[in-house]
Amino acid sequence: MNVMPESPKTMAEQIALAAAAFQHQSTGHVPKSVSVVLGGDTLVVTLHGALSPAEQAMAQSVEGAAKVQEFHRQLFLNAAETLREEIKRITGMDVRKAIAEAEPRSGAVVQVFTSGTMVQVFLLSGSVPTGSFNAGSKVA
Repeated sequence: MNVMPESPKTMAEQIALAAAAFQHQSTGHVPKSVSVVLGGDTLVVTLHGALSPAEQAMAQSVEGAAKVQEFHRQLFLNAAETLREEIKRITGMDVRKAIAEAEPRSGAVVQVFTSGTMVQVFLLSGSVPTGSFNAGSKVA
């Protein structure tokens, strides 16, 4: 039986895997999928299904949604340095700014958390050459 060697992963795939590993390490919950998009010096990482079932249940109320959102915001602020370092290693660019916010659907916080989607935006110190980055890659 011939086994073909695995092709090298694109930058987008490497970042998606790093983001999923970060989410799992920091929360104990693995996202269902991760999308990575690069536009100029802005890198957007979207984690789909990033919230645990308990967080989704808590987010059914406005107060609970605010608590879950604040928890993830603080967690990201306090623990994202390793992910920032991985992005620098993969892209060769420093991460100037990093934020994590819920993606609003219809402007309601509760809808964000029930969808389980989190968006991470990284502002890089320069543009990564488009030929070396596969924009729009998705890792399930």
